[in-house]
Formats: sequence, structure tokens, C-alpha cells
Amino acid sequence: MKSVSELTDFYYKVLYPTLGKLEKERKHLRYRIFLIGFAYTFVFIFTVLALQNAFLFGLDFFAFLFVVYLGIGTFIYKLLIKDYTHAFKDAIIHPLITELDNRLSYVHLFHVSQHLFERSELFVGRIDRMSGNDFVHGEIEGVKIEFSDLHAEKRHKDSKGRETWSTVFHGLFIVADFNKTFHGKTIVLQDTAQKTFGNVIGTWLQSNNIVRDMLVKLDDIEFEKKFVVYGSDQIEARYILSHSLMQRILAFEKKTKHPVYISFVGHAIHIAIEYNRDLFEPTVFSSLLDYNTAMEYVQTLHLAIGIIEELKLNQKLWSKR
Repeated sequence: MKSVSELTDFYYKVLYPTLGKLEKERKHLRYRIFLIGFAYTFVFIFTVLALQNAFLFGLDFFAFLFVVYLGIGTFIYKLLIKDYTHAFKDAIIHPLITELDNRLSYVHLFHVSQHLFERSELFVGRIDRMSGNDFVHGEIEGVKIEFSDLHAEKRHKDSKGRETWSTVFHGLFIVADFNKTFHGKTIVLQDTAQKTFGNVIGTWLQSNNIVRDMLVKLDDIEFEKKFVVYGSDQIEARYILSHSLMQRILAFEKKTKHPVYISFVGHAIHIAIEYNRDLFEPTVFSSLLDYNTAMEYVQTLHLAIGIIEELKLNQKLWSKR
């Protein structure tokens, strides 16, 4: 696998001319978005004022109209950036992934399946809507891996039948082979209870979490401060989460700078990194030629693939059975 510096060199030496063309397209698109956005807002406000004068609607109806305004506006925005986004991913993201490792395949309209997301058991409750893109899959050093952006949502209805949606997870979701078939399930989550309520109350709340398996206490103080572990098999959970693996997980989360959730189910490790946005979308309101923007694409891709080396998934530490 290529290093971050090698990928950065490729980005600027090979892809930079294409970036220049896309930058011109971005500036033109930004102008169109402002122009159409202004016209759309003006027409919408004019229509609402005309309706108000005719029918004298209440505040609830204005709130409804505002939601409609945002919904139509979002649809128009996505329609305007569609071709630009596809061009960017075909010309920049796809070559970056191929350069990173030519054994990887990329499909920007697909995502990791809802079945694999639900199999991970990282997030409890039903998922009513799943979307995503930038699907990457392949085999590196004998380890099968796939990942994509994912946005999992739950639907809610109030007493009046009005529908709203809440986000369950939005970020990068990775599934990789772990070279072992587990008998139980081991779930590693962010330790929010102890951070919020302290050790005593936090531990009590964790121990009485009825939607999870048994609480697994580990002997790594630093890991225990950051994560809470649930497992259906206490012995297997401690066997999997060796001291060295716990240290590598801590180092990995520190490197991501975002909340990380991990589960060991079946024969796979599932990793959810919470970004609350799509990672490989092109910028519209800032320059594509900005160094920090370029490095974000490069480092995120390297991080996703680097999980194999970071957690040493390529080492046959366990045999499948």
C-alpha cells in the first residue's frame, strides 16, 4: 500500500491538471447556486406572502412551509451539483483509490449493505432508511475489506401523524475479515455513561443496559476510560481484546480524531467512524486546490485501507474455526 506522502505526490503531480479544470467548473457552479438560490428564495417568499394575504394562515402552517422550502431547496442543490460531483469522483477519487492499491474496486453510487450494518450490532434499534456512496472493496494482504460512506436513519411520527427523521449513524463504515470465526459477539462502544455520570453511576448504568449483552470489564485503564465493552462470551471478549489490540484501537481512534465503534461478529470486524457527513464529496464553496482539502481526501482513504496494518489484521494471530 502506498504511503500518505506517495499519494500526496500522485495527487499533485498527476491529478493537479484535472483539478484545475474542475476548479473552473466549481466557480461557475457556485455562481449558479447563488443565482438560482436567490431567485428560488424570492419566488417562495412572494408566494407565501400572497397566500398569507388570501387565507391568513397560522404559525403551524408557516413552519410547514419552511420545511417545504428547505426540502425543495435541498433537492435543487443536489440536482445542481450532481454532474460536478460525478466528474470529481471519476477524475480524482477513483484514481486515488487505484493508486493506493490496484486490487481495490470502486463504485461511487453503491454502499456497504444494510445487512452488514445491522449485523455489526453497533447501533441498536431499527433502521428505516439507509443511504450512502463511495463503495470500495477488495483484498489486501489476504484480508478482504469493504467500506463506504453510510447514513442510517430512523423514522418518527408524532400524534398528528407528522413524520420526522433522526440520524442513527453518519460516517465511514468498514468491514474486514478477522481471520477467526467468533462464537459470541463483542461490541466496543464509546463510554459516554462514565464520562457523563462518573465511574460509580456510569458503571451501574452500563451493567444494567437491557439492550446489550454482558458488560465486559478489562484491565487496561486507558481503554476503559474511552470505551465500554459488551459481549455474549466474557472469555472470548477478553481473548480478542488483548492488551496489544486495545492499544492499537486507542491509537487508531486518536489518529481518526472522531468517535470509533467496533464489533467482532461472525468472522469479521466492523468499524464505524462517526463524521456526521459524507467524506469524499467535492467542495463547492471553497477551492479544490487548497492543500488542506487535498490532504483530507488522501488521509481519509489511507486511514480506511490502513486499518489492516493499524490493527494488524493481516497477521494470522488467530486461526479460523
